[in-house]
Amino acid sequence: MTRTKFLIAALTTPLLASGFAHADSLAVSSPDLAPGEQIKTEQVYSGSGCSGGNISPALTWSGAPAGTKSFAATLFDPDAPGGGFWHWLVFNIPATATGLAKGDGAATGKVGTQLVNGWGATGYGGPCPPTGGGAHGYVLTVYAVDQDALALPANAQPADLLVALNGHILAKATLTATYGR
Repeated sequence: MTRTKFLIAALTTPLLASGFAHADSLAVSSPDLAPGEQIKTEQVYSGSGCSGGNISPALTWSGAPAGTKSFAATLFDPDAPGGGFWHWLVFNIPATATGLAKGDGAATGKVGTQLVNGWGATGYGGPCPPTGGGAHGYVLTVYAVDQDALALPANAQPADLLVALNGHILAKATLTATYGR
């Protein structure tokens, strides 16, 4: 197991095992991402051999459990070489939010705080897997969090967000779409 895969497993296992009393209540959907379906060109990265629009998908969620004080959302490709690739990390989304609008993943997004993605840019960075490697799964996860705000430094890494979420997740919902070239 590579160091990166070990780190991801070590950090996400406590998150998954932390016991969600209302885990089935939170649901996420998107008019732009259909579960199990190919991601639209509009959401694909623009660069590194891909020519998509690099526009973050619209998301809606419902069923947040009592005590939810904020939300976080991530988009992760576990099939990427090297142990995975983070395409989007946003947190401190107000508890009053019921989703994110298409394009909110721009570096100047209006909702929440965004981290630097695997492409090295703040905000959303769409899929662009290696050519000929088959379709990758892209796991979008929305977390209901029991904290108003997670305190992370401006240069925080994905692992920092996972550590900050640990023990503060009331519920989570996922949606997995695919993309290959």
